[in-house]
Amino acid sequence: MDNDITIHNMSYAFPGKRDSPVLSNVSMRVAKGEFVSIIGSSGSGKSTLFKLLAGLLDPTHGTIELPWIQDGKRLGQVAYMPQKDLLLSWRTVMENCLLPSEFASGRQDKVRVQADILADLERFGLSGYAHAYPDELSGGMRQRVALLRTLLTGGQLMLLDEPFGALDALTKREMHRWLIELWEGLGKTVLFITHDIEEALLLSDRIILLTPGGQNQQLEDMTVPLPRPRHSDMIYEPALVQMRRLLEEQLHAKR
Repeated sequence: MDNDITIHNMSYAFPGKRDSPVLSNVSMRVAKGEFVSIIGSSGSGKSTLFKLLAGLLDPTHGTIELPWIQDGKRLGQVAYMPQKDLLLSWRTVMENCLLPSEFASGRQDKVRVQADILADLERFGLSGYAHAYPDELSGGMRQRVALLRTLLTGGQLMLLDEPFGALDALTKREMHRWLIELWEGLGKTVLFITHDIEEALLLSDRIILLTPGGQNQQLEDMTVPLPRPRHSDMIYEPALVQMRRLLEEQLHAKR
């Protein structure tokens, strides 16, 4: 429990709109090493929640507790990947991956950092692409580079905001398999935003349904009882079909 990520009665409203909070009295707990997907309709505050966790925004009320942060300064200590890969087109894959070390406090041995990145590129299936530019990569490869750059920012928590939303179905399935293998190997805690219910069911330990804000915003929490390792054919299993139907009904009812 001491290593859990805890949000307690957190609210957030944009300046000048205190009467219309994006998030209202939200509480949740995520265990170390969990993979938790967050789904909800547009405007329910999913991306705002991530910006709060990453330290890009501060709560209007309530608290966020990340056990590895003692001073409350979350910015730069949480790995955050927004919806777009945001790779710099004028920088190579290696140069994009070097960005976290360039912004890190304290001097780092560039030669050692580059050697580590080369090893990571091989592990990410990107061997030989260190000097390629983003426009020379496929969509799946760009997402892997963006995810590697996100990982290199450090931190126990990874926030992934619809990282595969723009990919075709086959590439998305490949990325699912690759991400799960990566997550199992690293032991990171992952929060994952998606609109794809099947994606959430295949990847997650738990799914949290975030409803649009009100005076007391409610979170529906569902455990995914599917065994690991998982595969894409599980979407046809009766248990998953039933869970998908339930989530679809809940999403429709909360609109």
